[in-house]
Amino acid sequence: MKLAVQHFSHSSEIDIRVWESLENRIFYHQANFSDAEGYSALKAYLEQLDQQYGTQGNRLFYLSTPPDYFQEIIRNLNRHQLFYHEQGAQQPWSRLIIEKPFGVNLETARELQQCIDANIDEESVYRIDHYLGKETVQNILTIRFANTLFESCWNSQYIDHVQISVSESIGIGSRGNFFEKSGMLRDMVQNHLTQLLCLLTMEPPSEFSSEEIKKEKIKILKKILPIREEDAVRGQYGEGIVQDVSVLGYREEENVDPNSSVETYVALKLFIDNPRWKGVPFYLQAGKRLPKRTTDIAVIFKKSSYNLFNAENCPLCPLENDLLIIRIQPDEGVALQFNCKVPGTNKLVRPVKMDFRYDSYFNTVTPEAYERLLCDCILGDRTLFTSNEEVLASWELFSPLLEKWSQVRPIFPNYMAGSLRPQEADELLSRDGKAWRPY
Repeated sequence: MKLAVQHFSHSSEIDIRVWESLENRIFYHQANFSDAEGYSALKAYLEQLDQQYGTQGNRLFYLSTPPDYFQEIIRNLNRHQLFYHEQGAQQPWSRLIIEKPFGVNLETARELQQCIDANIDEESVYRIDHYLGKETVQNILTIRFANTLFESCWNSQYIDHVQISVSESIGIGSRGNFFEKSGMLRDMVQNHLTQLLCLLTMEPPSEFSSEEIKKEKIKILKKILPIREEDAVRGQYGEGIVQDVSVLGYREEENVDPNSSVETYVALKLFIDNPRWKGVPFYLQAGKRLPKRTTDIAVIFKKSSYNLFNAENCPLCPLENDLLIIRIQPDEGVALQFNCKVPGTNKLVRPVKMDFRYDSYFNTVTPEAYERLLCDCILGDRTLFTSNEEVLASWELFSPLLEKWSQVRPIFPNYMAGSLRPQEADELLSRDGKAWRPY
């Protein structure tokens, strides 16, 4: 454990006094998920530690387990009185953290929620999405609502389209069994990318509170139009070369069906049916075994309507679209691209970029996403956690597409490992006269 802390610590040296204090408070208790005696023994053990260390009975249960066991564990924790149902300022608390996936479709998400409702109070449930703990993601609302520069033009009058991209150079590693039941849409799009979309497009909340932010995100989810089949692309990587290393195709990976139809790439075009975003396309893409690891949001503004810089008046100044780039990983930060005159006597215009990076501007270590989220859970702050209503609204959007895909066997693989994406994903934008930004 100490070696792991040293390896992953932000500091080159760990504070030995802090480590020794923590080390003396780490305990291990082993039991089977379905073993009733194991839960009884766990309860007795925790009560013993409460007496020994004065922890006041507070409990944080983190289900970092295969999702197939979620319901069984939740029922057993409640059955053996490990959840508290009366919690107040002067009373101990019990909280439950659940990792995605929260079901694999709308039906299973509802089944999981029924189990939760029967065993623990919703206010004590923390559905963790580590993307929401990333500093740049937390900053989206601040960028939007604390700056007149952006909020005044954050609508269909000024924005041409938006791209949200998650590119991973890695494959599935040892997660073949998991990914065969999941696929890229369930693993990345239904949760991570959808949350980014909500933060980017929601209306201003009446106050900066967990409940008001969730209300606005749910409103957006319910306004996303049903996804047409022609606006959805799925892909699967074949063998290829990624960063000068030869890699296997998905179907050759460990614990993967050699005839698998599971997607490792998804691209979508979405529309939001409300006054702010009427007619603005939102392009989402996420894929594995792409050239590099990046996650970013690109807001592409419409070109200026003034004719001062048209081809007739200014043949040397073809205007580019203004861009706002929110980089989530790596090199967290925000960049703004706009048109500027090149020095000299010619009327020559070129796009230039202003670039803000967290690590070079703030003299502090940015916490990892899970650090922030676990701390918030201990403090009882649910702002950066996903609500049940958000989960169900998201599944209502994506379950019909998954059902359609299950009825048609795709021609896979349709992109090489190390390539940019399937050709069909490029065509998704090119038929609208647009193109994906470089990774």
